[in-house]
Amino acid sequence: MHPIDYAPRRAAFRQLHASGCFMLPNPWDPGSARALQGLGFKALATTSSGFAWSQAHADNAMGLEAVLAHCRAIVAATDLPVNADFEDGHARDLRELADNVRRCVDTGVAGLSIEDATGDAAQPLYELDEAVARLRAARAAIDASGHDVMLVGRAECFLVGHPDPLDESLKRLQAYAEAGADCLYAPGLRSAEQIEALVRAVAPKPVNVLVGYAAPFTLAELAKLGVRRVSVGGALAGAAWGGFLRAARGLAEGRFDGFADNATHGQVDGLF
Repeated sequence: MHPIDYAPRRAAFRQLHASGCFMLPNPWDPGSARALQGLGFKALATTSSGFAWSQAHADNAMGLEAVLAHCRAIVAATDLPVNADFEDGHARDLRELADNVRRCVDTGVAGLSIEDATGDAAQPLYELDEAVARLRAARAAIDASGHDVMLVGRAECFLVGHPDPLDESLKRLQAYAEAGADCLYAPGLRSAEQIEALVRAVAPKPVNVLVGYAAPFTLAELAKLGVRRVSVGGALAGAAWGGFLRAARGLAEGRFDGFADNATHGQVDGLF
């Protein structure tokens, strides 16, 4: 059996970042990945939260082996390029981080993100020097693999409650760009002014913006701000869980009206 050649997917993924703005939705299992491909999206990204919830865990609770298996499953479910939400690389030691990145590349992904949140409330972010060294280690591991996998540098300042999240994000993402990140990402940006500031700070490298809420702007408006790609994190999984919980609570009360907006059996079967 011949190994799958992921080079065309990876080349297509890099080309998507060259101009314009594209939507990068986040499936949480093979079925949702296949459905998104059927709806015409050009690329997908995993979601740590959506995957964890599907396994009865909170976000950031999944171990390395489970995450790698999940990446393989999503890549196998679709012909589209897949970007891995690889959290902090699942290691603090740089050698271990590099090895984990190499193993993530081996799953067939076209991109992977490394974030700078530690998961430690006493020190929510890696110190900048260490965070930069981690990005460099990830970059070196990708380059040594010989595969054209994109590296996404993430600054988690907004999500961990940093007192000056925008300025700290700009400083960190500029450093991550210099360390070899191909795309930059600060989840938590909300205003046009914040988004424009990040786009300017790391230009000409592409910027990812997370929109996991009912935002007052469109993809076309984000494109005008200079954004290259828009992901939704766990928001699609959250939408599915919202529908499930509304229907289930109705059942607990003896009602069936929660099924009113269900996709039909035929519609879902038709996706596959």
